[in-house]
Amino acid sequence: MEAFGDSTRDAEWAAVRLFVDGDCIVAADAPGLERDLTGLTLLEAAAVSGETLAADALANALGPIFRAEAKAGRTAVAMSGGVDSAVALLRALPDAVGVTLRLWLDPNGPDAERACCSPEAVIAARETCHRLGIPHVTLDLREEFRHAVVAPFVDGYTHGATPNPCMRCNGAFRFGELLAFADRAGCDRLATGHYARIVRHGDRTLLARAGAKDQSYMLAQLDPDVLDRVWFPLGEQDKEATRAEADRAGLAVARRAESQDACFLAGDDYRAFLSRQGLPRRRGAIVDADGREVGAHDGAWGFTPGQRRGLGVVAERPLYVLDTDTAANTVVVGPRESLARTRVRASGRLYVPAHRVDAKLRYRSPAVPATVSDTGDGFELELDEPAYGVACGQAAVLYVGDVVVGCGTVTSSA
Repeated sequence: MEAFGDSTRDAEWAAVRLFVDGDCIVAADAPGLERDLTGLTLLEAAAVSGETLAADALANALGPIFRAEAKAGRTAVAMSGGVDSAVALLRALPDAVGVTLRLWLDPNGPDAERACCSPEAVIAARETCHRLGIPHVTLDLREEFRHAVVAPFVDGYTHGATPNPCMRCNGAFRFGELLAFADRAGCDRLATGHYARIVRHGDRTLLARAGAKDQSYMLAQLDPDVLDRVWFPLGEQDKEATRAEADRAGLAVARRAESQDACFLAGDDYRAFLSRQGLPRRRGAIVDADGREVGAHDGAWGFTPGQRRGLGVVAERPLYVLDTDTAANTVVVGPRESLARTRVRASGRLYVPAHRVDAKLRYRSPAVPATVSDTGDGFELELDEPAYGVACGQAAVLYVGDVVVGCGTVTSSA
């Protein structure tokens, strides 16, 4: 394997060659931005020097080669480019390898740098690993991510649901890909910078709440068999302690802003994102529970049960979205008390038998005490007190104390 870069001819020129068993598998000259390095570099659209482009192309080209190696006894650490994953890596030293999944790049987004897998984030992750003397691999999974996470997100809104893409990403995509990489790299376990705990519950490995920055809700779809191989080093501490640890280690990411919401939204309003994905703006009616038109909208898919802001309806008392009909392109509104639900059905599973649980039906909503019944393909909840703004497509996460005992996707409520 051989590579070189040369900036002596011109400050904006560099070259990279990568040979494996005598065959050149990467050959990229980079005079400024005049050459297209699509497929080789994260920085196709960024105004950076040719040297930087070539170096990034080389680093990405190394990924497929490195993951073919197998060295037992290591920890694979999922690196987002932020402070949490950086400290998780610190805890995994010295026998670790950093891995970043390149999942999305939307140049039309309003704040692409905040995305968890933006070029800036990937490079920050790489620099953290190299600062600590740890190899770093970037895996380009953009097409797989679009198919597994983004397409269902768009489809859910198209059909009137309110999907939670982070739940789906963690439960059905990201951790599976990370563990597959860990297997290829000969790693015994996977560490991430999430704030959650893993506990033994009888003969099962289950997820449990952490402290002030608990992320167990977003991880609740992880199967117990997956949790057997996962480690959350930050589960017993708060964010400020994490930043302080990164500061002491001299890591540049110690004060880096963290990504918010779904990584592919990157600070974007989800309606603007959905419009860019092709959902049409069509004028429709806002009606009350009796069918009387009280306003208008430009797409029923842009509303969700419990929503109050953005209705543009003048009324004597506050109105909330009660329901949407995307086929008829109508939005139904009414008073808050009409949102009350005491029975919820969900597709999913109970990880262990349970009867009395605390059911969390939205990420930012408090859990509600409930009685749960197993339905075979999911569960049904009888809530002790009404929940408001329950939406199909959202996750129902069940806790006994701090332990996650079940997770499902809301399919109906009454």
